[in-house]
Amino acid sequence: MKKRFIDIFMIMLGAFIFAVAINVFVIPNEFGEGGVTGITIILYYLFQWSPGLVNLVINAFLLIVGYRFLDKMTTIYTIIAVLFNSLFLYLTEDWTIASNELIINAIFGGVFTGVGLGLIIRVGGTTAGTTILARITNKYLDWNISYGLLFFDLIVAFSSYFIIGAEALMFTIVMLYVGTKVMDFIIEGLNTQKACMIISNEHKEIAEQVNLSMDRGVTVFYGRGHYTNTPKEILYVVISKQEVSALKKIVRSHDKDAFITIHDVRDVFGEGFVDISK
Repeated sequence: MKKRFIDIFMIMLGAFIFAVAINVFVIPNEFGEGGVTGITIILYYLFQWSPGLVNLVINAFLLIVGYRFLDKMTTIYTIIAVLFNSLFLYLTEDWTIASNELIINAIFGGVFTGVGLGLIIRVGGTTAGTTILARITNKYLDWNISYGLLFFDLIVAFSSYFIIGAEALMFTIVMLYVGTKVMDFIIEGLNTQKACMIISNEHKEIAEQVNLSMDRGVTVFYGRGHYTNTPKEILYVVISKQEVSALKKIVRSHDKDAFITIHDVRDVFGEGFVDISK
């Protein structure tokens, strides 16, 4: 129950930050936006319709159409996010900031939208609209949610060209890119891990040292060199970024000719990392 309250608070906070981004950085500078918000902004520029009200109506319709692609809790969180997003868009309509630097406003608009959407998505909610499409592509096409959002947002953003013009569109693209990177950071965080594969004739000694001094498990794959046809035992170990230097020292101390590959991995579950039940 405590986690549910924290999740709802984060959704409310994310909705507030996103609304501030739209009313403080986007609309005053006549930028565009992606997704349903981008459509509401276009309608605001054309007819002065309230972004909060239009956002609620369009997202309610899309949620009815796309709810079957979301699980029960995500649907509940999405309804909460849409309601508070629309409310905060209405309440912050008159908020302003003294800044005429378009590039600064575009960057901060991206930061605020990225943080707002990131907080909502991180706890399992969405803001409906193109976020539902992004979750569908994530589920069926394994697209990254952030880049799925960017793809659909750019479609809407480019359609605003005829309303806001070329220069504002370029600033909008900068803002969307910044927002995507910030959202990616909020969702996935700094805690990226490193997966290392080690090929060495001293594999036993290296594995034992990793177990003892680093307290990390090591998996052994069996393969062979294509040219020499020599059997090989390949070590596979997942570590944090801070442990890369220690691993290199261990390998170097046993075999200076060892072959190592290191690459980023995300969402590492299991002993020593994140409990998969969370």
